[in-house]
Amino acid sequence: MVWQFASRYFRAKKSTNAINIIAWVSVVAIAVGAGALIVILSVFNGFEGLVKSLYSSFYPSIKIAPSSGKTMLLSPARLEEIAAVPGVAHYSAVVEEKAVLRYGDEPTIAVLKGVDSSYNNVAGVKSNIVRGRFDTGDSVAYRAVLGVELEGALGVDVVHSIAPVTVYLPRRNVNAFVTPEDALNSGVLYPAGTFAIQQEFNSKYVITNIEFLRKLLELKPDEMSALEVSTRYGTNENELKGKLEQLLGQGYKVQTRYEQNQSLYAIMQTEKWAVYIILSFIMIIAAFNMIGSLYMLVIEKEKDITILKAMGARQSLIMRIFLAEGLIIAGIGAALGFALAIIFCLLQQRFGLIKLEGTSFLVDAYPVSMHWVDFLLVFITILIIGLAASWYPARRAAIEGVSLNAT
Repeated sequence: MVWQFASRYFRAKKSTNAINIIAWVSVVAIAVGAGALIVILSVFNGFEGLVKSLYSSFYPSIKIAPSSGKTMLLSPARLEEIAAVPGVAHYSAVVEEKAVLRYGDEPTIAVLKGVDSSYNNVAGVKSNIVRGRFDTGDSVAYRAVLGVELEGALGVDVVHSIAPVTVYLPRRNVNAFVTPEDALNSGVLYPAGTFAIQQEFNSKYVITNIEFLRKLLELKPDEMSALEVSTRYGTNENELKGKLEQLLGQGYKVQTRYEQNQSLYAIMQTEKWAVYIILSFIMIIAAFNMIGSLYMLVIEKEKDITILKAMGARQSLIMRIFLAEGLIIAGIGAALGFALAIIFCLLQQRFGLIKLEGTSFLVDAYPVSMHWVDFLLVFITILIIGLAASWYPARRAAIEGVSLNAT
Protein backbone atom coordinates (compact mmCIF):
# COMPACT_ATOMS: atom_id res chain seq x y z
CA MET A 1 0.00 0.00 0.00
CA VAL A 2 2.84 2.39 0.80
CA TRP A 3 4.38 2.03 -2.66
CA GLN A 4 0.96 2.30 -4.33
CA PHE A 5 0.34 5.66 -2.69
CA ALA A 6 3.87 6.86 -3.44
CA SER A 7 3.84 5.83 -7.11
CA ARG A 8 0.38 7.37 -7.59
CA TYR A 9 1.51 10.64 -6.03
CA PHE A 10 4.54 10.67 -8.33
CA ARG A 11 2.51 10.04 -11.51
CA ALA A 12 -0.56 12.13 -10.68
CA LYS A 13 -0.98 15.60 -12.11
CA LYS A 14 -0.47 18.26 -9.45
CA SER A 15 -2.47 21.44 -9.04
CA THR A 16 0.75 23.38 -9.38
CA ASN A 17 2.97 22.44 -12.33
CA ALA A 18 6.02 23.61 -10.41
CA ILE A 19 5.80 20.50 -8.23
CA ASN A 20 6.09 18.21 -11.26
CA ILE A 21 8.88 20.32 -12.72
CA ILE A 22 10.92 20.32 -9.51
CA ALA A 23 10.39 16.57 -9.12
CA TRP A 24 11.76 15.86 -12.60
CA VAL A 25 14.57 18.34 -12.08
CA SER A 26 15.49 16.25 -9.03
CA VAL A 27 15.39 13.07 -11.15
CA VAL A 28 17.61 14.62 -13.81
CA ALA A 29 20.05 15.98 -11.24
CA ILE A 30 20.41 12.57 -9.62
CA ALA A 31 20.71 10.89 -13.03
CA VAL A 32 23.49 13.25 -14.09
CA GLY A 33 25.31 12.79 -10.78
CA ALA A 34 24.97 9.00 -10.83
CA GLY A 35 26.04 8.75 -14.47
CA ALA A 36 29.02 11.04 -13.94
CA LEU A 37 30.08 9.10 -10.87
CA ILE A 38 29.93 5.75 -12.70
CA VAL A 39 31.85 7.14 -15.70
CA ILE A 40 34.58 8.70 -13.55
CA LEU A 41 34.99 5.55 -11.45
CA SER A 42 35.11 3.46 -14.64
CA VAL A 43 37.84 5.70 -16.05
CA PHE A 44 39.85 5.27 -12.86
CA ASN A 45 39.31 1.51 -13.14
CA GLY A 46 40.53 1.64 -16.72
CA PHE A 47 43.70 3.53 -15.83
CA GLU A 48 44.28 1.29 -12.82
CA GLY A 49 43.99 -1.82 -14.97
CA LEU A 50 46.28 -0.34 -17.61
CA VAL A 51 48.93 0.65 -15.08
CA LYS A 52 48.75 -2.75 -13.40
CA SER A 53 49.19 -4.49 -16.75
CA LEU A 54 52.22 -2.32 -17.51
CA TYR A 55 53.81 -2.92 -14.13
CA SER A 56 53.04 -6.63 -14.27
CA SER A 57 55.17 -6.78 -17.43
CA PHE A 58 58.18 -5.83 -15.33
CA TYR A 59 57.40 -6.78 -11.73
CA PRO A 60 56.88 -10.46 -10.84
CA SER A 61 53.94 -11.91 -8.93
CA ILE A 62 56.21 -12.65 -5.95
CA LYS A 63 59.65 -11.26 -5.20
CA ILE A 64 62.05 -12.79 -2.68
CA ALA A 65 64.83 -10.45 -1.57
CA PRO A 66 67.27 -10.26 1.35
CA SER A 67 65.88 -8.49 4.40
CA SER A 68 69.22 -6.71 4.78
CA GLY A 69 72.09 -6.15 2.41
CA LYS A 70 72.09 -6.22 -1.38
CA THR A 71 72.52 -9.92 -2.12
CA MET A 72 71.54 -13.33 -0.83
CA LEU A 73 72.52 -16.95 -1.40
CA LEU A 74 70.01 -19.58 -2.49
CA SER A 75 71.43 -23.03 -3.12
CA PRO A 76 70.04 -25.33 -5.86
CA ALA A 77 68.47 -27.48 -3.14
CA ARG A 78 66.65 -24.47 -1.67
CA LEU A 79 65.50 -23.42 -5.15
CA GLU A 80 64.01 -26.88 -5.66
CA GLU A 81 62.11 -26.50 -2.38
CA ILE A 82 60.74 -23.15 -3.57
CA ALA A 83 59.71 -24.67 -6.92
CA ALA A 84 57.84 -27.44 -5.06
CA VAL A 85 55.63 -25.00 -3.13
CA PRO A 86 52.03 -25.25 -4.45
CA GLY A 87 51.25 -22.24 -6.61
CA VAL A 88 54.79 -21.56 -7.83
CA ALA A 89 54.96 -21.80 -11.63
CA HIS A 90 58.46 -20.50 -12.46
CA TYR A 91 61.30 -18.62 -10.80
CA SER A 92 64.21 -16.55 -12.06
CA ALA A 93 67.34 -15.31 -10.29
CA VAL A 94 68.20 -11.64 -10.90
CA VAL A 95 71.03 -9.30 -9.95
CA GLU A 96 70.48 -5.53 -9.96
CA GLU A 97 73.06 -2.79 -9.58
CA LYS A 98 73.49 0.83 -10.60
CA ALA A 99 76.21 1.36 -13.17
CA VAL A 100 77.77 3.99 -15.38
CA LEU A 101 77.28 3.39 -19.09
CA ARG A 102 79.39 5.01 -21.77
CA TYR A 103 78.56 5.05 -25.45
CA GLY A 104 80.55 7.75 -27.14
CA ASP A 105 81.56 10.71 -25.00
CA GLU A 106 78.74 11.20 -22.49
CA PRO A 107 78.38 8.82 -19.50
CA THR A 108 74.90 7.83 -18.32
CA ILE A 109 73.80 6.29 -15.03
CA ALA A 110 71.47 3.32 -15.37
CA VAL A 111 70.28 0.24 -13.49
CA LEU A 112 71.61 -3.03 -14.83
CA LYS A 113 69.36 -6.02 -14.30
CA GLY A 114 71.04 -9.34 -14.89
CA VAL A 115 68.60 -12.18 -15.59
CA ASP A 116 68.85 -15.89 -16.27
CA SER A 117 67.27 -18.01 -19.00
CA SER A 118 63.97 -18.35 -17.09
CA TYR A 119 63.31 -14.63 -16.88
CA ASN A 120 60.76 -14.55 -19.70
CA ASN A 121 58.62 -17.00 -17.68
CA VAL A 122 58.18 -14.52 -14.81
CA ALA A 123 58.08 -11.15 -16.64
CA GLY A 124 56.63 -9.87 -19.90
CA VAL A 125 59.46 -7.65 -21.12
CA LYS A 126 59.95 -9.82 -24.20
CA SER A 127 56.42 -9.05 -25.39
CA ASN A 128 57.17 -5.30 -25.16
CA ILE A 129 60.19 -5.25 -27.47
CA VAL A 130 59.79 -2.43 -30.02
CA ARG A 131 63.13 -2.71 -31.85
CA GLY A 132 65.62 -5.50 -32.20
CA ARG A 133 65.13 -8.67 -30.14
CA PHE A 134 65.25 -9.88 -26.55
CA ASP A 135 68.73 -11.39 -26.25
CA THR A 136 71.02 -11.20 -23.22
CA GLY A 137 73.83 -13.08 -24.90
CA ASP A 138 76.32 -15.50 -23.38
CA SER A 139 79.97 -15.69 -22.32
CA VAL A 140 81.09 -15.20 -25.92
CA ALA A 141 79.25 -11.89 -26.28
CA TYR A 142 77.06 -10.43 -23.54
CA ARG A 143 74.15 -8.40 -24.92
CA ALA A 144 71.81 -5.75 -23.55
CA VAL A 145 68.12 -4.91 -23.91
CA LEU A 146 67.62 -1.20 -23.18
CA GLY A 147 64.64 0.93 -22.27
CA VAL A 148 63.54 3.05 -25.19
CA GLU A 149 64.28 6.37 -23.46
CA LEU A 150 67.65 5.17 -22.21
CA GLU A 151 68.48 4.13 -25.76
CA GLY A 152 67.82 7.68 -26.89
CA ALA A 153 69.84 9.17 -24.03
CA LEU A 154 72.85 7.04 -24.93
CA GLY A 155 72.46 7.61 -28.65
CA VAL A 156 72.43 3.88 -29.36
CA ASP A 157 70.84 2.35 -32.45
CA VAL A 158 70.15 -1.25 -31.49
CA VAL A 159 69.32 -2.23 -35.07
CA HIS A 160 72.31 -0.82 -36.94
CA SER A 161 75.00 -0.12 -34.33
CA ILE A 162 77.77 -2.66 -33.86
CA ALA A 163 79.74 -0.67 -31.27
CA PRO A 164 79.42 -1.92 -27.67
CA VAL A 165 78.31 -0.02 -24.59
CA THR A 166 80.99 0.14 -21.90
CA VAL A 167 79.82 -0.61 -18.36
CA TYR A 168 81.57 0.52 -15.17
CA LEU A 169 80.71 -1.04 -11.79
CA PRO A 170 82.37 -0.57 -8.37
CA ARG A 171 84.61 -3.40 -7.21
CA ARG A 172 83.80 -5.18 -3.97
CA ASN A 173 86.03 -4.88 -0.89
CA VAL A 174 88.29 -2.17 -2.32
CA ASN A 175 89.57 0.02 0.51
CA ALA A 176 92.43 1.85 -1.20
CA PHE A 177 93.28 2.64 -4.80
CA VAL A 178 95.73 4.80 -6.71
CA THR A 179 93.52 5.76 -9.67
CA PRO A 180 89.73 5.74 -10.00
CA GLU A 181 90.00 2.90 -12.51
CA ASP A 182 91.43 0.68 -9.77
CA ALA A 183 88.08 0.87 -7.90
CA LEU A 184 86.00 -0.08 -10.93
CA ASN A 185 85.36 -3.18 -12.96
CA SER A 186 84.40 -2.68 -16.58
CA GLY A 187 82.89 -4.74 -19.35
CA VAL A 188 81.14 -4.30 -22.66
CA LEU A 189 77.60 -5.05 -23.75
CA TYR A 190 76.34 -5.25 -27.32
CA PRO A 191 72.88 -3.66 -27.74
CA ALA A 192 70.37 -6.22 -28.97
CA GLY A 193 66.91 -4.76 -28.43
CA THR A 194 64.73 -2.00 -27.01
CA PHE A 195 61.66 -2.35 -24.80
CA ALA A 196 58.89 0.14 -24.11
CA ILE A 197 56.78 -0.48 -21.01
CA GLN A 198 56.53 2.59 -18.83
CA GLN A 199 58.68 5.70 -18.42
CA GLU A 200 59.96 4.61 -15.01
CA PHE A 201 61.48 1.52 -16.61
CA ASN A 202 62.22 2.87 -20.08
CA SER A 203 64.47 5.62 -18.79
CA LYS A 204 66.78 3.69 -16.47
CA TYR A 205 66.81 -0.09 -16.97
CA VAL A 206 69.17 -2.27 -18.99
CA ILE A 207 68.48 -6.01 -19.00
CA THR A 208 71.46 -8.25 -19.56
CA ASN A 209 72.91 -11.64 -18.69
CA ILE A 210 73.13 -12.45 -14.98
CA GLU A 211 76.59 -13.99 -15.42
CA PHE A 212 77.88 -10.68 -16.79
CA LEU A 213 76.86 -8.89 -13.59
CA ARG A 214 78.11 -11.65 -11.32
CA LYS A 215 81.47 -11.42 -13.03
CA LEU A 216 81.78 -7.64 -12.70
CA LEU A 217 80.41 -7.58 -9.15
CA GLU A 218 82.55 -10.57 -8.14
CA LEU A 219 79.57 -12.54 -6.85
CA LYS A 220 79.36 -16.25 -6.13
CA PRO A 221 77.51 -18.54 -8.58
CA ASP A 222 74.47 -18.88 -6.27
CA GLU A 223 74.45 -15.22 -5.21
CA MET A 224 71.64 -12.95 -6.38
CA SER A 225 69.83 -9.72 -5.59
CA ALA A 226 66.38 -11.30 -5.70
CA LEU A 227 64.43 -14.32 -6.83
CA GLU A 228 61.40 -13.46 -8.97
CA VAL A 229 58.52 -15.93 -8.92
CA SER A 230 55.51 -16.34 -11.21
CA THR A 231 52.35 -17.99 -9.90
CA ARG A 232 49.99 -20.54 -11.37
CA TYR A 233 46.59 -19.36 -12.57
CA GLY A 234 44.15 -18.87 -9.70
CA THR A 235 46.83 -18.77 -7.00
CA ASN A 236 46.26 -16.35 -4.14
CA GLU A 237 49.45 -14.29 -3.90
CA ASN A 238 49.03 -13.54 -0.21
CA GLU A 239 48.62 -17.21 0.64
CA LEU A 240 51.68 -18.11 -1.45
CA LYS A 241 53.63 -15.36 0.28
CA GLY A 242 52.83 -16.93 3.66
CA LYS A 243 53.98 -20.37 2.49
CA LEU A 244 57.27 -19.00 1.18
CA GLU A 245 57.90 -17.01 4.36
CA GLN A 246 57.34 -20.16 6.39
CA LEU A 247 59.72 -22.11 4.14
CA LEU A 248 62.51 -19.53 4.03
CA GLY A 249 62.35 -18.26 7.59
CA GLN A 250 64.02 -15.04 8.73
CA GLY A 251 66.54 -13.21 6.61
CA TYR A 252 64.33 -12.97 3.54
CA LYS A 253 61.70 -10.45 2.48
CA VAL A 254 58.81 -11.83 0.43
CA GLN A 255 56.64 -9.30 -1.40
CA THR A 256 53.56 -9.61 -3.59
CA ARG A 257 53.20 -7.48 -6.70
CA TYR A 258 50.99 -5.06 -4.76
CA GLU A 259 53.60 -4.66 -2.02
CA GLN A 260 56.33 -4.01 -4.59
CA ASN A 261 54.28 -1.00 -5.82
CA GLN A 262 52.31 -0.19 -2.67
CA SER A 263 52.76 3.59 -2.86
CA LEU A 264 51.56 3.70 -6.47
CA TYR A 265 48.44 1.64 -5.81
CA ALA A 266 47.71 3.62 -2.63
CA ILE A 267 47.85 6.91 -4.55
CA MET A 268 45.51 5.57 -7.24
CA GLN A 269 42.98 4.39 -4.65
CA THR A 270 43.18 7.70 -2.78
CA GLU A 271 42.47 9.67 -5.95
CA LYS A 272 39.54 7.40 -6.81
CA TRP A 273 37.93 7.77 -3.38
CA ALA A 274 38.54 11.53 -3.38
CA VAL A 275 36.63 11.87 -6.65
CA TYR A 276 33.85 9.67 -5.29
CA ILE A 277 33.47 11.89 -2.21
CA ILE A 278 33.47 15.10 -4.27
CA LEU A 279 30.81 13.86 -6.69
CA SER A 280 28.75 12.51 -3.79
CA PHE A 281 28.69 16.01 -2.29
CA ILE A 282 27.46 17.32 -5.64
CA MET A 283 24.59 14.83 -5.53
CA ILE A 284 23.82 15.92 -1.98
CA ILE A 285 23.48 19.49 -3.21
CA ALA A 286 21.24 18.28 -6.05
CA ALA A 287 19.08 16.50 -3.45
CA PHE A 288 17.90 19.88 -2.12
CA ASN A 289 15.60 19.99 -5.15
CA MET A 290 14.07 16.76 -3.87
CA ILE A 291 13.46 18.30 -0.45
CA GLY A 292 11.61 21.21 -2.04
CA SER A 293 9.60 18.94 -4.32
CA LEU A 294 8.53 16.63 -1.48
CA TYR A 295 7.68 19.49 0.85
CA MET A 296 5.43 21.04 -1.81
CA LEU A 297 3.88 17.61 -2.40
CA VAL A 298 3.10 17.30 1.32
CA ILE A 299 1.25 20.63 1.17
CA GLU A 300 -0.50 19.50 -2.03
CA LYS A 301 -1.70 16.29 -0.38
CA GLU A 302 -2.84 17.86 2.90
CA LYS A 303 -6.40 16.64 2.45
CA ASP A 304 -5.25 13.10 1.67
CA ILE A 305 -3.15 13.08 4.82
CA THR A 306 -6.13 14.30 6.88
CA ILE A 307 -8.36 11.56 5.44
CA LEU A 308 -5.74 8.87 6.06
CA LYS A 309 -5.39 10.00 9.67
CA ALA A 310 -9.16 10.03 10.09
CA MET A 311 -9.23 6.46 8.81
CA GLY A 312 -6.75 5.45 11.50
CA ALA A 313 -3.47 5.68 9.62
CA ARG A 314 -0.55 6.01 11.97
CA GLN A 315 2.17 8.59 11.67
CA SER A 316 4.65 5.89 10.67
CA LEU A 317 2.50 4.91 7.64
CA ILE A 318 2.28 8.49 6.38
CA MET A 319 5.99 8.95 6.92
CA ARG A 320 6.77 5.75 4.97
CA ILE A 321 4.60 6.95 2.04
CA PHE A 322 6.64 10.11 1.58
CA LEU A 323 9.92 8.32 2.21
CA ALA A 324 8.90 5.91 -0.56
CA GLU A 325 8.14 8.92 -2.77
CA GLY A 326 11.69 10.14 -2.26
CA LEU A 327 13.09 6.68 -3.01
CA ILE A 328 11.09 6.55 -6.25
CA ILE A 329 12.62 9.85 -7.36
CA ALA A 330 16.09 8.65 -6.36
CA GLY A 331 15.57 5.22 -7.95
CA ILE A 332 14.39 6.63 -11.30
CA GLY A 333 17.32 9.04 -11.29
CA ALA A 334 19.76 6.23 -10.50
CA ALA A 335 18.34 3.99 -13.25
CA LEU A 336 18.56 6.76 -15.86
CA GLY A 337 22.06 7.65 -14.72
CA PHE A 338 23.23 4.03 -14.88
CA ALA A 339 21.74 3.61 -18.36
CA LEU A 340 23.49 6.75 -19.64
CA ALA A 341 26.77 5.70 -18.03
CA ILE A 342 26.64 2.20 -19.52
CA ILE A 343 25.88 3.56 -22.99
CA PHE A 344 28.71 6.10 -22.76
CA CYS A 345 31.24 3.58 -21.43
CA LEU A 346 30.39 1.06 -24.15
CA LEU A 347 30.77 3.74 -26.83
CA GLN A 348 34.05 4.86 -25.27
CA GLN A 349 35.36 1.29 -25.28
CA ARG A 350 34.27 0.75 -28.87
CA PHE A 351 35.00 4.10 -30.52
CA GLY A 352 37.20 6.05 -28.09
CA LEU A 353 34.98 9.14 -28.04
CA ILE A 354 37.23 11.15 -25.71
CA LYS A 355 40.85 11.11 -26.83
CA LEU A 356 44.04 11.61 -24.84
CA GLU A 357 45.24 14.52 -26.92
CA GLY A 358 48.81 15.75 -26.84
CA THR A 359 50.21 12.79 -24.88
CA SER A 360 52.67 10.02 -25.59
CA PHE A 361 50.66 7.49 -23.57
CA LEU A 362 50.21 3.94 -24.76
CA VAL A 363 46.50 4.41 -25.52
CA ASP A 364 44.80 7.01 -27.71
CA ALA A 365 41.59 7.36 -25.68
CA TYR A 366 40.59 7.25 -22.04
CA PRO A 367 40.35 3.62 -20.93
CA VAL A 368 37.17 2.61 -19.10
CA SER A 369 36.32 -0.53 -17.16
CA MET A 370 32.92 -0.94 -15.51
CA HIS A 371 32.79 -2.87 -12.21
CA TRP A 372 29.55 -4.04 -10.62
CA VAL A 373 30.90 -3.02 -7.22
CA ASP A 374 30.91 0.63 -8.37
CA PHE A 375 27.26 0.38 -9.45
CA LEU A 376 26.33 -1.11 -6.07
CA LEU A 377 28.28 1.59 -4.22
CA VAL A 378 26.68 4.43 -6.20
CA PHE A 379 23.21 2.89 -5.81
CA ILE A 380 23.60 2.62 -2.04
CA THR A 381 24.91 6.20 -1.93
CA ILE A 382 21.88 7.46 -3.86
CA LEU A 383 19.49 5.53 -1.61
CA ILE A 384 21.08 7.07 1.48
CA ILE A 385 20.91 10.55 -0.03
CA GLY A 386 17.30 9.95 -1.11
CA LEU A 387 16.28 8.80 2.36
CA ALA A 388 18.07 11.72 3.99
CA ALA A 389 16.44 14.24 1.64
CA SER A 390 12.98 12.68 2.16
CA TRP A 391 13.14 12.42 5.93
CA TYR A 392 12.31 16.04 6.82
CA PRO A 393 9.26 16.43 4.51
CA ALA A 394 8.01 12.97 5.53
CA ARG A 395 8.37 13.82 9.21
CA ARG A 396 6.47 17.08 8.76
CA ALA A 397 3.69 15.22 6.96
CA ALA A 398 3.47 12.56 9.68
CA ILE A 399 3.56 14.89 12.68
CA GLU A 400 1.84 18.06 11.65
CA GLY A 401 -0.80 16.76 9.23
CA VAL A 402 -3.58 19.31 8.81
CA SER A 403 -1.60 22.11 10.42
CA LEU A 404 0.77 22.33 7.43
CA ASN A 405 -0.94 25.36 5.95
CA ALA A 406 -0.49 27.18 9.18
CA THR A 407 3.25 26.55 9.14
